[in-house]
Amino acid sequence: MARYLLRRLLIAIPSLLGISVIIFTVLALAPGDPFGELATNPAVPPEVREALRAKFGLDDPVALRYFHWIAAMLHGDWGFSFASRINVDTLILQRLPTTLFVIGSAQLLALLVAIPVGVYAAMRPYSIFDQISSTLAFVGFSLPTFFTGLLLILVFSVQLDWLPFVYRADIDATGWHWYWEHFRQSIMPIAVLGLAQAASMTRYTRSAVLDVIRLDYVTTARAKGLGERVVIVKHVVRNALIPVVTLVALTMPAIFGGAIITEQILRIPGIGSLVISAILANDTPVVMAVTFVFACLVVLFNLIADVLYGWLDPRITLG
Repeated sequence: MARYLLRRLLIAIPSLLGISVIIFTVLALAPGDPFGELATNPAVPPEVREALRAKFGLDDPVALRYFHWIAAMLHGDWGFSFASRINVDTLILQRLPTTLFVIGSAQLLALLVAIPVGVYAAMRPYSIFDQISSTLAFVGFSLPTFFTGLLLILVFSVQLDWLPFVYRADIDATGWHWYWEHFRQSIMPIAVLGLAQAASMTRYTRSAVLDVIRLDYVTTARAKGLGERVVIVKHVVRNALIPVVTLVALTMPAIFGGAIITEQILRIPGIGSLVISAILANDTPVVMAVTFVFACLVVLFNLIADVLYGWLDPRITLG
């Protein structure tokens, strides 16, 4: 296992370098100037503007700027935010826990909903439960997250006044009340992302279970006298989860993309709202760092998926 993880990490290094080159080049060639507002500000002398541009190397060739950036990243210097006036790593660490909590909770909710519903629907194909769950799943992954987010706001915040409309990080409370307020304001973003993922996972789980449940070894397990629950849990679900793990790993970029929109709609102080603000302000160091963090997270989740393959299917060797 250790040798396999080391080999995958060594493969991930050139992949991340290639991603960083593409992202940096696109951002460097994109229109806009991070110091554009200084050029129209009469209170800022021209020599000050030129000194700032020289300090951050904005007039250097793109290749030279990239090598300076990657060398600084390797030394732990992620750059300086032009808009927030603080270091980029400090800014990201302030926002990243909120995003990971929302995305992680949403994925957990999706799995808790999709696996039982998909398995039960596959065990009773074309039943009323199967038809209702399939219809809800089609509706769920047909609606975009920004629509469901606005719909939940209108129902639970505006009409019923049950849940807060704005996600606040600085809650003025202590003890259990502090945890309760954080839970209340996390319900809508987790539900928006989680149920959207659960809709597609449910259909995928149902299809995978239907494929596995008809195989010969399942019939043999039943012929040996094993209970139906043992057959389903140990022999069917475990093998059917392999394509589901693939789906979860491959949809991680879409999940982060959906989180960006959801955070913007529900005013969540996470990475998504940070990158939108940075794009609008031409704050390229923040956009570059956040995009690179997303790429690292996607590579990490794919590595976790490969490790889970070996646990779910003993036939897969990780050596």
